[in-house]
Amino acid sequence: MRLQPVPIEPADAPEGVWRGDELGEAGGATCPSGHAGLDAELPGGGWPLGALTEILQPEAEAPLWPVLLPALAQAVSVRRQPVALIGPPHEPFGPALAAGGLPLESLLWVRADAAPARLWACEQALRCAEVAAVLAWLPQARLGELRRLQLAAARHGALLFVCRPASAAPAASPARLRLRLQPGPDGQLDVHLLKRRGPPLDRPLALPGRGGRLAGLLRAGRSAAEPLPPQRPAGATVVRLDLRRALRPVAASSAAHAAIAASHEEAVHALDCPSVAA
Repeated sequence: MRLQPVPIEPADAPEGVWRGDELGEAGGATCPSGHAGLDAELPGGGWPLGALTEILQPEAEAPLWPVLLPALAQAVSVRRQPVALIGPPHEPFGPALAAGGLPLESLLWVRADAAPARLWACEQALRCAEVAAVLAWLPQARLGELRRLQLAAARHGALLFVCRPASAAPAASPARLRLRLQPGPDGQLDVHLLKRRGPPLDRPLALPGRGGRLAGLLRAGRSAAEPLPPQRPAGATVVRLDLRRALRPVAASSAAHAAIAASHEEAVHALDCPSVAA
C-alpha cells in the first residue's frame, strides 16, 4: 500500500512550527532599524540582538551609515553605553554622527590594520558589558572566526554588525541576517536581503543613501547652481559690456581659485564617505 502525503494547511500547522514560505520570528529580542520598509521585511521587525548581522558592500568606502545610524543612536540612547567601531576605513566624522543622534563621546574608535588584531578587538568588545553595539570591518574573516563572534554576541545579547566585501556573498556564513548594499541612482541604497528566516525577497529595498540634512543641502545647492532664466522688463535697454579687460587682473589668482574649487569638491566627496553620517 502506498501512502499519499497529506499537505498541512496553515491552520493545521502545529504551534511553534515555522513554515519556510512565511516570515519567521527573530528568535530573540530585536532593535528597530529606523526604516519602516526594512523593519517590515526583517524577522521580529528589526535588527537581531545577540546575533551576527553581516553587511556586504561593493567596496569599504560605500555608503553605510544611513542604514545603521538610527539603530546605533537608539542603542546608545537606551543603554547609555558606547558603540565600538573596529577598523573603520575612514576616521569617524563626529559632528555629522552627532547630528544623527550618535554623539562623539559615545564612540570607541579602535584602529587596527591587521586582521587578527581586529578580530581580537571585536571579540573583546562583545564580551564587554559596557558596550551597546559593535560595528566591525572584517574583510578577511573566515567561517570559524565569524562563528566565534556569533557565539560571543549570543552570550551577551549585543548588537553586532560585520562589514565584508560583496565578493564574499557565495561563501557560507553563520550570520542570522545577511544583507548586500548597492549604491543606486539619486543617492539611494539598494538593500538586498540575502539571508533571513523567511522567503527570499525578489526585489531590493530602496533606502536613502544620505542623511536628511545632507540631502537637503545638496538639493539646495543644485537649485542655487541652476541659472535663472533671463527676464527683460518691457522697454528695457540692453547694454553689452566687454569684460575681458576687467578680468585680466584676476587671472593672476586663477591658481588660488582652482585650489578653492578643488577643496570644495573634495569636501563633497568626503561627505559621501561611510564614516560620515550627515
